Amino acid sequence: MAENRRVIYGRRRGKPLRAARQHLADTLLPRLRLDLPVEPAEQLDPDTLFDRPMRDLWLEVGFGAGEHLAAQARAHPDIGFIGAEPYFTGVARLLSYIDEFALDNVRILNDDAGMLLRTLPDRCLGRAFLLFPDPWPKKRHHKRRFINPANLEQMARVLKDGALWRMASDDMSYCRWMLAHMTTHPAFQWSARRPDDWRQRPEDWPQTRYEQKAIAQGRRPAYLSFRRLDRTNA
Repeated sequence: MAENRRVIYGRRRGKPLRAARQHLADTLLPRLRLDLPVEPAEQLDPDTLFDRPMRDLWLEVGFGAGEHLAAQARAHPDIGFIGAEPYFTGVARLLSYIDEFALDNVRILNDDAGMLLRTLPDRCLGRAFLLFPDPWPKKRHHKRRFINPANLEQMARVLKDGALWRMASDDMSYCRWMLAHMTTHPAFQWSARRPDDWRQRPEDWPQTRYEQKAIAQGRRPAYLSFRRLDRTNA
């Protein structure tokens, strides 16, 4: 069971939820919660996650308040979404969007995304998002960053050939960390060809509250997009 040991850094709960959100947590979340396999060798079957067939499966790692994930799910009703977020207040906010817009193509893991990756089958994800993750700026905390060799190997395994992995950060130290790890990994290719490709957020990339706050405070985010290379040409 060592592979499934939970290691969660930072807070998992904030202030008590308002009554409406607590009600959704009690009634809606049990229907959407993703339960990981108990045995390390077991894998999730994407075809069984939703009540209707989905054209593809996308993943958001650390969805924060959930506005980006909800917007993507509304824009792509034929795609199934998994959102992983350890912070329960963020989960409750996403539940509000799901309830408001009657989204039936979202499943939630209130836990570590790294554990989820180990249970997904090969080549099952058509797209992934890692938007404004905690940069853990202190050097002694760098091991807590999601972008690390172990997670990159898992993402390389579960992403389909040609799949897009989008990242964003307003912390330039973490951006350099992302680029250093991603551009040296043989499975990924940075899609930027000119400065605007990483300075400007693409039109189909909904803005997050955190991003709005960062820009208002004078921090300029970087938007990084990587392609999973075709395995036959790797």
